[in-house]
Amino acid sequence: MAIGPYSHEPVLAAEVVALLQPRGGIWIDATVGGGGHAELLLRSDPSLALIGVDRDPEALAAAATRLEAYGDRVTLVEGNFRNVADVAMSKLETETVQGALLDLGVSSHQLDIQARGFSFRRSTPLDMRMGGTADGRRTAADVLNCESEAELGRIFREFGEERRWRRLAQEIVKRRSTVPFRTSDDFMAACTTVLGAGLNAGVKARLFQALRIAVNEEMDALEEVLPAIRDRLCSGGRIAVISYHSLEDRRVKHAFREWSQACVCPPELPVCRCRGEALGTTLTRRPIRPSEAETQRNPRARSARLRGWQRA
Repeated sequence: MAIGPYSHEPVLAAEVVALLQPRGGIWIDATVGGGGHAELLLRSDPSLALIGVDRDPEALAAAATRLEAYGDRVTLVEGNFRNVADVAMSKLETETVQGALLDLGVSSHQLDIQARGFSFRRSTPLDMRMGGTADGRRTAADVLNCESEAELGRIFREFGEERRWRRLAQEIVKRRSTVPFRTSDDFMAACTTVLGAGLNAGVKARLFQALRIAVNEEMDALEEVLPAIRDRLCSGGRIAVISYHSLEDRRVKHAFREWSQACVCPPELPVCRCRGEALGTTLTRRPIRPSEAETQRNPRARSARLRGWQRA
């Protein structure tokens, strides 16, 4: 399959701008990708400056090209979004930012380049590293070949929300004892043995997504980055998060809800001993979802959920 230049249509583009209401200042796009959302933010206000962070060198190169016209209003930094506050602040002369965006999805480019190993197309190498094939971190094949049966079960139970996680973990351990996992075909063979032939695309996507989350430690990264960005927001500053997995969305929802409560003490405490005031306000009672027109135009957007929060 021939792949052209880096391309990725920003999901929920108009909704992101409407939610963030950018009005100048310094902004962080913590997962800048090819620069689609970043360009929308920069275009919305000529006084806005942006720091774009991504761990994928290919994405940063594409963003540099796309955002070249905005000159020194843009600073691009290679790094993991879990460290975005420290990475971004090292480039600034201020301790706070006006707003931030996190898009937790995989780009179309990453999905379409077979060597990156994100898809379940036949003979795809089990890689899945967000930092690219030159990343020194473990691959999806390493996870399948080296993790314990208990850890594999946890991955498919928690990240894949798979009911037959125990049997799937057992089957993987059994198979790797004779032939190591190398490609998507190897993993699919184990899945079909346990879950049955004729798995639909949704089930396959869910299981591959579970592996990707484990490879890139995405849940741990999300837990770290949310409060780090919150603490860097100025008064009135906003953060928006686009998630594509129910577990990601749940963590974002719970974080925003907890930050918006005046008291987070356990109910058995007779007197409030916590901060005693809300840190800000949740902007989205329910997640904003793509329109039918957008999902028809870009089917990969169908699972996207957008939530926002504003600092007091």
